Amino acid sequence: MSRDFGAVAGLEVGVRRATLLTSLCLFLLGFVPAAAQALPRGFFGVVPQTSIGKRDIARMRSGGVDTIRTMVSWGAVQSTPRGGYDWGGLDQQVALAAEDHLEILPFLYGTPRWLSHDFRRMPVDSRRQRQAWAEFVGAAVERYGSRGEFWIEHGPFSKRPLPKLPIRAWQIWNEENFFYFANPVSPSRYARLVAITHQAMHRADPRAELVLGGLFGDPGEDPPRAYDAVDFLDRLYRVRGVKANFDGVALHPYAADTGVLASLVEGVRQTMVRHGDRRAGLYLTELGWGSQNDPAVVSFEVGLHGQARELRGAYRYLLSRRHRLNLEQVDWFTWKDATGSCSFCDSTGLFRRGGAFRPKPAWRAFVSFAR
Repeated sequence: MSRDFGAVAGLEVGVRRATLLTSLCLFLLGFVPAAAQALPRGFFGVVPQTSIGKRDIARMRSGGVDTIRTMVSWGAVQSTPRGGYDWGGLDQQVALAAEDHLEILPFLYGTPRWLSHDFRRMPVDSRRQRQAWAEFVGAAVERYGSRGEFWIEHGPFSKRPLPKLPIRAWQIWNEENFFYFANPVSPSRYARLVAITHQAMHRADPRAELVLGGLFGDPGEDPPRAYDAVDFLDRLYRVRGVKANFDGVALHPYAADTGVLASLVEGVRQTMVRHGDRRAGLYLTELGWGSQNDPAVVSFEVGLHGQARELRGAYRYLLSRRHRLNLEQVDWFTWKDATGSCSFCDSTGLFRRGGAFRPKPAWRAFVSFAR
């Protein structure tokens, strides 16, 4: 996702608030990871910020990647109100992934210009907006879900037969607790979007699972521009009936170190349990550290070997606590370094930028867990 994160330096403020819990969380890192066979399907994911091809998919598969998280921009799929849906780009990604038995976790995001002047504004203000969003969601699930047209088109007797790997989980919006992705930031508006989406999804595929958009753990901003993930989630749960409309909660626990990440994760899980939602799955749909050594600009840029160190610490902690957290999926941000999309995207990759595959120490650390 494209972000201008000059404001991310403000994350330092929130990080200091969490450091009191760091010692406890670091103690947890000593636990032995859970056995690989106990992990849920699709557990190890990545979030590419560059276009990917067959060589990328093959390298992902060889390294133990299970899932690719990808943005599905409503405005790109439906550029005009009467132009229909253009699924060409997503078709290609789903096909490439399926050929190597990788899954896709899409997040549906952005209101098109023909409905709103601001793509961040959730489509809940008018009947026209709500209906258009519901139709878009239904069309996506009808194409790629368990009864999807895409899988019929690529059946065993087609020109390009594919293993049938229907998209089973759908993530709705992205960092809805942060002004960069939602305007206004509003738990009640987001609850309404989730309710509309849930109804449209289940009409198209009763087996589909709805995952909340990834909450930015500590945006370093105050309301109304942003809420901490725990605060936003607590307010969301207070909306009557919302709990029945989703199956999983997602978090983006960007942090200065693994101990702070652990405190963010524990806080969200405790909020879920406090609201009686122990059975809901927890997804970490973005986490990562950068290999540049410039923490004064972005607190989670920790150097080449620091990136590998924090990756190892994070996965040890997450695997040791997987059952207690009901952790369903962990997606590393990002696959390869990329310039121009955000202030830290140029160093959070597991590989260096470019067409060649030049792995960093973090890739070897990732493979040691995922394989």
